[in-house]
Amino acid sequence: MTECHVLITGGAGYIGSILTSELLRQNYRVTIVDSLLFGGESIVPFLHHPNFHFIKADVTEGRAVRDAVKSDWQKPDAVIHLAAIVGFPACQAVGKQVAWKYNVEATKNVFGQAADLGVERFVFASTYSNYGLSTDGKPVTEESPLNPQSLYAETKIASEEFLLSQKDSACAPLLFRFATLYGISPRTRFDLIVNQFVLDAFTKRSLIIYQRGYSRSFVHIRDLVRGVIMGLEAEQSKIRGQVFNLGTENGNYSKDDIVRLILKRMPETVVEYKDMSFGGDMRDITVSFDKIKRVLGFETTLDVDDGVREVLFALKTGLIKDPLDDKYRNAQFIVQ
Repeated sequence: MTECHVLITGGAGYIGSILTSELLRQNYRVTIVDSLLFGGESIVPFLHHPNFHFIKADVTEGRAVRDAVKSDWQKPDAVIHLAAIVGFPACQAVGKQVAWKYNVEATKNVFGQAADLGVERFVFASTYSNYGLSTDGKPVTEESPLNPQSLYAETKIASEEFLLSQKDSACAPLLFRFATLYGISPRTRFDLIVNQFVLDAFTKRSLIIYQRGYSRSFVHIRDLVRGVIMGLEAEQSKIRGQVFNLGTENGNYSKDDIVRLILKRMPETVVEYKDMSFGGDMRDITVSFDKIKRVLGFETTLDVDDGVREVLFALKTGLIKDPLDDKYRNAQFIVQ
């Protein structure tokens, strides 16, 4: 699908900005629709690219996708819907009504516009948070029961249910449940476990760890972007109405595993463990990624150690001048 037109909602964000960079490199035409809640510095380098177009708009209001077509560009061949209030702390902070508006109603709004325009493919960013806690201790697959432990996961499941009900639409829905991300992007986030651990160890020389034994699944943002593009380019028969866990078995780590990787590079870090129970994101699962490997041929190229090294390099060299700035966080609280 090279040289086709892709519209990305939330394209100035953590995923969207690096996804845009890669699509432009591969000769796609890219339109970003973003409200610039965290600023637009991440997309400034693209402004003079002949294949790039930007529209400032809120996906919950108006007809943002239709407005993109009113420009000199043709209608999008695909929409990648990333715009959302991402993460359980951010959703808890704004409350159910607002989270539902931005994460569920916006999805329905954007999909409806895409379908009306004759867009061929709709790629949706969901989360493996939807699985919550594994009921039998085995790796969860796309067929496993969903057991949301947070408002964030509830909104994503509601969006998934809507999109899967539209699987016979001319606009083919494709759903990715992303593993927890790490790594540097044009709009880096430091409220994600690996990135946050590296930042704390570097700036404070200490880590406070909650839910010590909990397992999570991690994927480097550059690998995730490759996976999304593979879904974008796959035969429609392979992806229509399909859900894929996006990550790697090699990315299943406990928090103790992550801490060991941090200590390997910053051995002076003092680690303190605390018990904490709370009504939040209590994920403790191992995830299977057999389906995406089997159907799309997806495999990762980077691991968490690569991510630790990359984030530490960005901090040591001053590539990110003020990593404690609020713009690098979707919310101010993270459970470590």
